[in-house]
Amino acid sequence: MQVLGSPRSFLMDTSCGTLLRELQHIWTEIGESEADKDRMLLELEKECLEVYRRKVDEASNAKARLHQSVAVKEAELAALVASLGELNLHSQTEKRLASLKEQLASVAPLVEDLRIKREERIKQFAEIKTQIEKINGDISGYFHSNDVVANHFNVDEHDLSLRKLNEFQTHLRTLQKEKSDRLHKVLEYVNEVHCLCGVLGLDFGKTVSEVHPSLRETGPGQSTNISNDTLDGLAQTILKLKMEKKDRVQKLKDIVASLFELWNLLDASEEEKNRFRRVTCILGTSEQEVTASGVLSLEIIEQAAAEVERLTKLKAGRMKELVLKKRSELEEICRRAHIEPDMSTAPEKSCALIDSGIVDASELLANMEAQIMKAKEESMSRKEIMDRIDKWLAAREEESWLEEYNQDENRYSAGRGAHINLKRAERARVTVNKIPGIVDNLMSKTFAWEDERNTPFLYDGVRLVAILEEYKITRQQREEEKRRFRDQKKLQDLLLTEKEAMYGSKPSPKRSNSFKKANGIRANGNGSMTPMPRRVSIGSATPELLTPRSYSGRHNGYFRETRRLSTAPLNFVALSKEDTISFAASVCGSEPGSPPQG
Repeated sequence: MQVLGSPRSFLMDTSCGTLLRELQHIWTEIGESEADKDRMLLELEKECLEVYRRKVDEASNAKARLHQSVAVKEAELAALVASLGELNLHSQTEKRLASLKEQLASVAPLVEDLRIKREERIKQFAEIKTQIEKINGDISGYFHSNDVVANHFNVDEHDLSLRKLNEFQTHLRTLQKEKSDRLHKVLEYVNEVHCLCGVLGLDFGKTVSEVHPSLRETGPGQSTNISNDTLDGLAQTILKLKMEKKDRVQKLKDIVASLFELWNLLDASEEEKNRFRRVTCILGTSEQEVTASGVLSLEIIEQAAAEVERLTKLKAGRMKELVLKKRSELEEICRRAHIEPDMSTAPEKSCALIDSGIVDASELLANMEAQIMKAKEESMSRKEIMDRIDKWLAAREEESWLEEYNQDENRYSAGRGAHINLKRAERARVTVNKIPGIVDNLMSKTFAWEDERNTPFLYDGVRLVAILEEYKITRQQREEEKRRFRDQKKLQDLLLTEKEAMYGSKPSPKRSNSFKKANGIRANGNGSMTPMPRRVSIGSATPELLTPRSYSGRHNGYFRETRRLSTAPLNFVALSKEDTISFAASVCGSEPGSPPQG
């Protein structure tokens, strides 16, 4: 039995041969038989074969173990590569080496590196999953301690690839953004609840604690709850607070409106009003604009309601006085506008209604206020015409003054103020000449007003157009009487002139005195009757000193009667046409030789 193929086998052959030859030499010297020699050599060969067989078996076992180790390592390497997604490493292990030990030596470091990388990757997955679970707990409202969270996760070691890690990281970022958005929304809700509680005067801490305790204060390791239940609870709380705010705003507005009404009725002082200045500003603002702290608190509302109750009781005692005051206000407005007030709210009727209890005083006041508003509106619509009426009345006053001035025999005297009166008379004549135009313009405006409103324009209960038409007729009659008076005067002067020419210039003393007294004519130095010289002002509407005193007195009374329009006819001349003719006939027929009267 020889093992060839190596230096070690050659040496073994040499040593075994030498030992075998030495053993045979010893057996020869001993005298062993050939059979014994063959038997002992056979036993020796068996022993050698057993040794070789044992060594081969050991070598085979060692090879099998190496194969298994290599297979295990390669399998672990493949699993790690598949788990970590390291495809580039897997491609490197495809190359087969000559010996198993070399293969094992090349795979073992890769496996070790991948084991370390796997542990790091598992740690990364665990951290990300821990954060995801914690955020999910924040969102769902179920909190876990860190140990519970760590034990809760079983990382899937079959897929530890970067792709899977990126998916978890993306999911984590999505949850982090959702958490940030929820936290921002919670803070917005909490701030809105804080503002509403401030306006309503409510306890903010107690209000948000009813939704979740973490909204009021957070302890160590405790974060603000951002779950759906918290968001829904805050939304419901805000809705309830807004409804409460709306109700209180409306309630306070009603109270403030009642306060203003009572203050106006009772003429409340500024000091009383200033006590509630903080809440009175709410009347003209919208619900969203009411943001002052505590302005809608129950205490403020109760104080305002108590004030309304107090003023209501006070109003009941002063209602009759207020009704009479409003009636006086209505009558004053009607007086200035020359409107007839509604007699249904006359003082006597109002007092009787209040005393009898048939009508509520507030309704009566409301009716009075409506009449006042209506009277003010009508007064505004009549303003232009009323201004023109005032202009007409002022012109009539100037006309009255001019009539009196023209009858003053001393108007041209050099007394104090004579030049002022003279200037005023000139201005008055210009104004008087404008009266027909003023009246026509006033009538056209009045007709337009009546056509627009389809109702007559009444002045102190009388239609203004009727008053103006009667005034125009009266003025025409007065002008006609003035004209007849001038004609009579001319006839009188003509008769006197003929008298002087026929009978001489010296009348009898008795007749002369009578004539002077009746007509203001005096005798000259020769005893003849001559009229007194008259000065006629240029531009005057009527000759001076030709209007009798009776006309002047009645005309002045026409304008002095509280400047109210009147329709009564005026007596502008004291002597009628028949009286003048009879007077002239008596003068002409009193002397002998008078011409016969036809």
